[in-house]
Amino acid sequence: MNGGYKNITLQQMETLVCLVEERSFSAAAKRMYLTQPALTKNIRKMEDALDVKVVNRSSTGTSLTPEGKILYDVAKKMIKLRREAEEKIRQMQETTGGDIYMAASTIPSTYILPKILSALKDAHPDIRIFLKTEDSEEVMNMVLDKSVEIGCIGKKPLDGKIIAEPLWNDRLALVVPAHHRWVQKGIIDLADLLQENFILREKGSATREVLENYLKENKSIPLSRLKICGELGSSEAIKEAVLAGLGVSVLSVHAVERELSSRLLAEISIADFSVERKFYLIYLKPFELRPAHQIFVSFLKKYPPGSIGRN
Repeated sequence: MNGGYKNITLQQMETLVCLVEERSFSAAAKRMYLTQPALTKNIRKMEDALDVKVVNRSSTGTSLTPEGKILYDVAKKMIKLRREAEEKIRQMQETTGGDIYMAASTIPSTYILPKILSALKDAHPDIRIFLKTEDSEEVMNMVLDKSVEIGCIGKKPLDGKIIAEPLWNDRLALVVPAHHRWVQKGIIDLADLLQENFILREKGSATREVLENYLKENKSIPLSRLKICGELGSSEAIKEAVLAGLGVSVLSVHAVERELSSRLLAEISIADFSVERKFYLIYLKPFELRPAHQIFVSFLKKYPPGSIGRN
């Protein structure tokens, strides 16, 4: 097989199409903003690469050889495909709509994102969000293996392949049933907490990891020092267990906002004890945010938790 076929350029193919449509070298050169010698050179290079004659030249004009007709048909298809690609890319750049595939850990997906998604839908009904709920570790894995485009988690990832942008602040609160004996005290010592039945989030949860790191780094206390009576897989399950009297727990204030307002649960302060963190938007470094993603991210940053729906 003649290896010269690989050396044919798109400009040479476009030159051939213009020559056929304009029926003269001078008119084709003018249309392509080339000099006539430059256009002629394109045709000659194509013929040299293929080692066949493509265009018949005569005093009466130009015509295609059988080989030239084959190339002309292919060239028209290539130029048409290029125009289609250009149009699709232009439409993508101009449109603000589209589908976004996202994963988020339990707290943002359950207590923060629903209100933001509702506000987004009112302002941009052409943007659709497909949201999956997993623990923070799994969300990071889904972003890394491109199962989703973006994620939202309660800890900053260490993997250098992931970009992390801070979104919202969070605080972990010690919550007890409204009738618990600590309610009268209002504040306890850490030693009191270590003697009480404690309900823990499952491994992989950012809430658990943040609490564990805080105890270890600030109090030199391993997580095992807590009197753990059970591990549950969601904040909702833990709230129900606390309400049922199984034990106490430390949860995001976003997760217990409704129960604290209705006084089903009570928040107890711990002396010299404050656990805060941030939620992060994460995505892979090569990922380029399209207009729909940019609008969505601006909504995430514009509406901090609790701001939507306030009068």
